[in-house]
Amino acid sequence: MAIFGRRKAWAVLFGATVFFLFYSFPRLDVRRPAQPNPGAPGRSHHAASGALPGRSTFWSRMKPRYPVTDMRELFTGKPLALPKVQKDFASESDSDRELRLKRRDAVKASFLRSWRSYRKLAWMSDELTPVSGGKHDPFGGWAATLVDSLDTLWIMGLKDEFYDAVAAASQINFDKVPVQDVNIFETNIRYLGGFLAAYDLSGDKRLLDKAREVGELLYVAFDTPNRMPVTRWDAWGTSSGKELLAHETTLLAEIGSFSLEFIRLSMLTGDPKWYDAVQRITELLQKQQQSTRLPGMWPILVNAQKQDFRQHTDYTLGAMADSLFEYLPKTHALVGGLLPMYRHMYEASMDTAIRHNLFRPMLPDENDVLISGLVTIEPGEHGEDVPRLRPEAQHLVCFAGGMLALGGRLVNNETHVEKGEKLMDGCVWTYEAIPLGIMPETFHMLPCESADYCPWNETLWRRTVLTKVGLDADMDAKQAKQIIQHKRIPEGFVAIGDPRYVLRPEAIESVFILYRITGRRDLPNTAWRMFETIEENTKTPLASATLADVTVTEGKPPQIDSMESFWLGETLKYFYLMFSEPELISLDEYVFNTEAHPLKRLLPSNA
Repeated sequence: MAIFGRRKAWAVLFGATVFFLFYSFPRLDVRRPAQPNPGAPGRSHHAASGALPGRSTFWSRMKPRYPVTDMRELFTGKPLALPKVQKDFASESDSDRELRLKRRDAVKASFLRSWRSYRKLAWMSDELTPVSGGKHDPFGGWAATLVDSLDTLWIMGLKDEFYDAVAAASQINFDKVPVQDVNIFETNIRYLGGFLAAYDLSGDKRLLDKAREVGELLYVAFDTPNRMPVTRWDAWGTSSGKELLAHETTLLAEIGSFSLEFIRLSMLTGDPKWYDAVQRITELLQKQQQSTRLPGMWPILVNAQKQDFRQHTDYTLGAMADSLFEYLPKTHALVGGLLPMYRHMYEASMDTAIRHNLFRPMLPDENDVLISGLVTIEPGEHGEDVPRLRPEAQHLVCFAGGMLALGGRLVNNETHVEKGEKLMDGCVWTYEAIPLGIMPETFHMLPCESADYCPWNETLWRRTVLTKVGLDADMDAKQAKQIIQHKRIPEGFVAIGDPRYVLRPEAIESVFILYRITGRRDLPNTAWRMFETIEENTKTPLASATLADVTVTEGKPPQIDSMESFWLGETLKYFYLMFSEPELISLDEYVFNTEAHPLKRLLPSNA
């Protein structure tokens, strides 16, 4: 009996020890979010006295290894009356209104087809696979399509669907991280941006609570010795005590695209820590802006560990750098001009980009449009840095037309507005020059020798195409024409790099912004042609799918079983706003983050 008693005592002691260790060890699924009070008021003043209390989460309770000792105070002051952005539209005729509403409702119907299929087949997953009807979780498994679509539901007047979605989104557990590596950039623009915008539109306190939860999670990635974030964050390692260290190779867009969301979160909660986190990055960018290899701009790759944003040799407004430049004028608008550094950095960066990255392509109709390319720094004869344009274009960089037009209006620079309009026209030209009517992901064009005079030279174009594909530029013209037709390269293009269309929004984004700014009467018809051909070719029985090759000349292009959340969060939202009343999400009241989530601007009237 004595032996049995000792065994029983040891068993009890062992069980108690295991129980204690299990519940004491840091876990990633420690709490289900409590149902918030939807009636609780929010705060929107940028100079809130004291931070609003947030709900305790696993990430907010984590003790920082490198706590901030010199926290920047949240900015104060009366916001400036920035220049008006939107054109004053005249009253429309009954027939124009009928046509506009018919087009708007067609966009809404497309959204509802995709949304209802997501709701039925992939609810609470990141994405619906639109051909097979399956699920896909590339963004942490936190229901990216659901969160990305919240503000679209509100904007489209789908209030029942909106509140149903808010109730579901309130149950997302951001303490639980299903994947080891979290993409901080994507989490910021999709989740934090999505919750903040939906809150700014609806005032539903549950959404601000969720925004703060995401903000607490993201803030942990900034807990490094120099407070530069780990943009691809090992959340599992952090939860078990692993030290974070900023990376030596970091994409510019991924470290420089926090200002809109982080500052808005600090404005709404009164907690300055997110403002402090992003300002440390912005101050470094400003300090090094004129000492890069292409002064005024920053390269695609930077060294966050050494805080060196100057050494790499590739400079672009496109992929991997894009949203950093986009956020400069937009943050200037968000804070009502109270942080002048953002305006100054925008103006300096665009002065450089206009000189070096923008080019007029040689086109068969000799249209005066602009395209944005990539600049590489090469050594000159005496070892000096020499910028060389690489005329590589992207669908993604079509956002730049809207950025320049918006920024130009905000800083009273009509040259920027004009350049932005020509960039938009370049994207529209590209859409319409592809026989299918949709721009590919990437392509090459032939820069004009002069931006003022650029006659079409078919021989030069043909020789350039042949050289690009590694063939004899002097071959017989008839044989060359057959080869070019076989490769499906339309006149004006030198090469098609990536022929896909991944449901991107950037072209319609710029068309929408330029329409709101200039009121050009041709743009609604342009947008409608874009929508019709996209809808016709991407439509599946369930939703809409990525296209594998937009250069096909016979039949419809093959579809890929993928529908990123930005189809509902961005592309269809911009199409819907294109055909809505100009007062809906006015550019004088809101600014869009890079995922098309509208955040309230700080204005003299609401400060």
